[in-house]
Amino acid sequence: MSTTVPATRPGTGSRRERGHDATSRVRSPYPNWFYLPAAVVYAILFLVPTFASFYFSLTRWTIFTSEFIGFDNFVQFFREPALTTGLVNTFVYAVLTSGAKVVLGLGLGILLTSQIIGRGYLRSVVFFPVLVSTVGIGITFTALMNPQRGVINSTLASIGIDGPGWLTDPSLALFSVALVDVWKGVGLATVIYMAGIVSIPKEYYEAARVDGAGPWTMFRSIILPLSWPATSTVITLSLIGGLRSFDLIWAMTRGGPGFTSDVIASVIYKQYQAGFYGLSTAGNVILFLLVTAIVVPLTRWLARKEVQL
Repeated sequence: MSTTVPATRPGTGSRRERGHDATSRVRSPYPNWFYLPAAVVYAILFLVPTFASFYFSLTRWTIFTSEFIGFDNFVQFFREPALTTGLVNTFVYAVLTSGAKVVLGLGLGILLTSQIIGRGYLRSVVFFPVLVSTVGIGITFTALMNPQRGVINSTLASIGIDGPGWLTDPSLALFSVALVDVWKGVGLATVIYMAGIVSIPKEYYEAARVDGAGPWTMFRSIILPLSWPATSTVITLSLIGGLRSFDLIWAMTRGGPGFTSDVIASVIYKQYQAGFYGLSTAGNVILFLLVTAIVVPLTRWLARKEVQL
């Protein structure tokens, strides 16, 4: 005796199957709870202090009291005689350190990914300054660059060269600090470039060699364009660090001699030392807006260039 299986209409099924399909289409909200701890930490450590800074920049405040004064702090901050010098120095410092880190980082990245003797040791030597305290490096180089008793000028004097006042000459102080900043930060740029260069497929080099390309052609046509993501990363990180620079400059020159090596961050700190808390908070807001206005468009431009390449 044969059993006839009832036919089902196309697009229909049992109630259990339809219920299972409907349940599978409903996304469970449970994974969204994983975002909650990070969101709370982000709100406490970033959002709340940011909005509080915007508010207190509009007040004359102390630890216990505050008085709303509108934009008076911003007006007074832009009237500060040291602000113009600080703005110019900030841009000069950021551009110099960023450009030097890109050029030296790319050169060292190519060198340390090639087949050279002692490659592992040299990688450690290049990256070591990144691990050292910035204030410690500042104090050390302040002693090394001392015009009378510093090792650098003593070494130059031994070969008949009269060393300059690295940190006491108004025309050299900012550039001397920038040189130390590059020495400390080029290791990180080198590591980023090394990662970018190593990720380039070997087939490109083999095809270039078959076509008779030399080292310069390989650099210009393969390494330079294909390591552009590393270049954009180094530019962004170095520029942000340069615009926000404070600790190394304060450890080495404290903005001197005079105001010749002052940057925006050191001007803000001097206002805070003088007890003008609302004025220094307004300066922090200005610095935040300045960095955002420069870095956000630059990041988008670098991303577009990466896509085009």
